[in-house]
Amino acid sequence: MASNFVYDNREQKFIIKEWLDGEKLFGFDAFKDFCSIDDVDMILDQALKVSKEVIAPTNDDGENYPMRLENGKVEVPDSFRSAYAFLNENGWGPSHANPEEVAMPNLLLHMCEEFMGAANYPLMQYIGLTSGSAGLIQAFGDQAVKEMFLPKMFSGDWAGTMCLTETGGGSDVGDLLTKAYPTDDPRVYKIRGTKCFISQGDHELTENIVHLVLARVDGAAPGTKGISLFVVPKYTVNEGGSVGESNDVTTVAIEHKLGMNGSATAMLNFGDNDNCYGILLGNAPDENGRGEGMAQMFQMVNGARMGTGHTALSLAAVAYNNAVEYAKERVQGRPFGQGKKASRVRIIEHEDVRRMLMVQKATIEAMRALIYQTYYYIDIAAHSNDADEKRRAQRRMEVNTPLVKAYCSDTAWQLTAEAIQVYGGYGYSEEYPAARCARDVKILTIWEGTNFIQSLDLLGRKWSMEKGTVFAEWLADIDKFITQHQDNQEFSREINILSTACQSYQEMRNFILKSLQQKPQLMPLYSTRILHSTAMVYCGMILMEQALLAAKQLEQLDAGNSEYNFYKGKVETAKFYLRNIVPKVMMTRDVVLDADTSAIEIPEEAF
Repeated sequence: MASNFVYDNREQKFIIKEWLDGEKLFGFDAFKDFCSIDDVDMILDQALKVSKEVIAPTNDDGENYPMRLENGKVEVPDSFRSAYAFLNENGWGPSHANPEEVAMPNLLLHMCEEFMGAANYPLMQYIGLTSGSAGLIQAFGDQAVKEMFLPKMFSGDWAGTMCLTETGGGSDVGDLLTKAYPTDDPRVYKIRGTKCFISQGDHELTENIVHLVLARVDGAAPGTKGISLFVVPKYTVNEGGSVGESNDVTTVAIEHKLGMNGSATAMLNFGDNDNCYGILLGNAPDENGRGEGMAQMFQMVNGARMGTGHTALSLAAVAYNNAVEYAKERVQGRPFGQGKKASRVRIIEHEDVRRMLMVQKATIEAMRALIYQTYYYIDIAAHSNDADEKRRAQRRMEVNTPLVKAYCSDTAWQLTAEAIQVYGGYGYSEEYPAARCARDVKILTIWEGTNFIQSLDLLGRKWSMEKGTVFAEWLADIDKFITQHQDNQEFSREINILSTACQSYQEMRNFILKSLQQKPQLMPLYSTRILHSTAMVYCGMILMEQALLAAKQLEQLDAGNSEYNFYKGKVETAKFYLRNIVPKVMMTRDVVLDADTSAIEIPEEAF
């Protein structure tokens, strides 16, 4: 019971077949010969089946047998091995990162991965990180590097990691101390340094681990501009492609964490014996000491930021789905106002429990809509033959990415707390899944750049991209939607709230921009709250888009139809989000315009 996989895929089918233009995606050259919109149900059903029958049964093993470093080795549970092998053999492994084997749109692939991450995210990390690091080698490596590493990584025989963080460095990557020293081969450098918090940094699940290590070439420029990226395998690779001897990569410790115990998070030393070698990706630092590492890394980081928000959705949904199941079975208390003689009822009949469940349902559907619309834009930007369409999709994706990462992970932490509350005291017990979900989900607010960094990316970069035109177009989409539907009678209240929220948002944005010269500290002081408001306004719009479609379907259905409750749920969920969640934007506007700086003015000693 500590992990209990409760999931369905009706929402995903609605999104790709009814809300977003899935037909357009399957018509692109990259996909049209492999699958069509008619295959969606089968693919989603199969992914859900694999998640339930193959992946979910391994989930408790990551908790019951947490990763330990013993005799220089980090073992994984046996069940991880068999599930990992199954996924690789059946096309669910890192092979989907191989551009030569792409067979379905990102949108559909990530829908499948939502189920799999919900079933056992630590296990799926072994695949996700390998896919990301292989993608970087594919993009920036020369032919020799690609031939050396990619076949074994795409097959899942070798794993991959991203080694960025150092002790004391945290998010300030420019201060890293790991160094790279040239050798007689201009492609090969000696690597020395320590990296910490490396997910899947060491394990025996694969025969080799390919680390992508950020390091500064000796003599390169200080700060982030002098950083380069190196391919550093755990074991050397022989000429024929077999695994050789140790590459002087040592696991110092396995981190003791709040959650994600099935994930081997390691501290790694490189070059303790002066015998660690890495292959440079791209070019050596130029005459000004500028390396290419940060730009290269951000290709993976942007994908990882999307993935982090996506994982937050998976874990919050598992907690919610279990809370609903429990609330429908748990009998406790009597209806409010009916006295002690009334019969006891299931807790889902209590008003406050329904409120807590509705907060979860509405916010999870908002997160899911935001995430999948952004993946839809990523597909359009990558595969459309229409230059204007590609440009528009790329610009929308740029704005949405920090929202996906920060809003979804911040909110998921709160939603798992609501799930625990639905259970009452049982929710605080590790025998039930909500506690596990809360422990696992918290790291997502920190991974891939803390959420404050995402908020600065939004306000400091996305607001001003291309002289503000990118964000102006993003806002114009919301204004256009409001104008198109302002006379809708069924949703007049919700459209009015969305309009007021959009106006409030623009007021706080204008205020912050005007304050930059005199009070620049207001931007970082309020940026996190403004990012949340940005997401709530946008999510309000896209949930209303879904509600309008659902309302049309309801006109054709009676209450006895098997699909009635789904579409009725879409309508009521959108109403709840607009009436109960989106008004927080107006409150934030008032707070921002008040420009309180007490958090800055208070003496440090007063904390």
